[in-house]
Amino acid sequence: MASSFNLDKATVFSYIEVCDATCNFSMSLKIGQGSYGSVYLGKLRGIDVAIKQMKETKSKEFFSELHILSRVHHTNLIKLIGYAGGGDSLFLVYEFAQNGALSHHLHRPTARGYKPLEWTTRLQIALDAARGLEYIHEHTKPYYVHRDVKTSNILLDSNFRAKIADFGLVKLFEHSPNSAAAASRIVGTFGYLAPEYIRDGCVTTKSDVYAYGVVLMELLTGQPALSRDANPGNDQYIEHRSLVEYVSPHQIPMFCRIATRY
Repeated sequence: MASSFNLDKATVFSYIEVCDATCNFSMSLKIGQGSYGSVYLGKLRGIDVAIKQMKETKSKEFFSELHILSRVHHTNLIKLIGYAGGGDSLFLVYEFAQNGALSHHLHRPTARGYKPLEWTTRLQIALDAARGLEYIHEHTKPYYVHRDVKTSNILLDSNFRAKIADFGLVKLFEHSPNSAAAASRIVGTFGYLAPEYIRDGCVTTKSDVYAYGVVLMELLTGQPALSRDANPGNDQYIEHRSLVEYVSPHQIPMFCRIATRY
């Protein structure tokens, strides 16, 4: 890929190239769906890539990712290859992570055709994600807070090495990674939001650290961050249960056994 694209500078692709790469956004090539758009597998200039299609109304998130990933480069962050626009859509082109999202390998993996992850692989994924976060928290200027760390935003390459993705909600800090900033609104994914962030609305790197802790619990237990259970007295009532609230320390060994069973 490095020989085909200059990864230090985002490549501008034409709308026609993007359409051709995805067979006009064929559903058979759709590999993901997020809150900000659909993701397609494509082939651009002979290279497999992931192409995120976003509505023009999501221009803020588009330019946030474009700005950050054009400046920040680390082996544990997804690489931005380029971008395009046309047809009332905006497009971001990324390196293709062959093994998809970590969440697919943790939550009902056999139903998706995957084997449960080995413990050595889980440990490596945890280290990779930690290094990616450490880099944007401490080794870039400005410093960044991701604000949406979760298993569906951690992608796995062909060797199951982890790469943090989806930088549309990132908050930057010009001076210190330990500073805090008030958020105009609470963003992120329930189940991963730090209690103090929900309470005070203040964004810090600790918000990402809390979410990373939830990811670790998912790696250990194989359970999702937020689950839905029907109330025994009322099958129509669905209760959302947080993994953090549900799991106590003495239950960890039990969930570890469950994680490798399915």
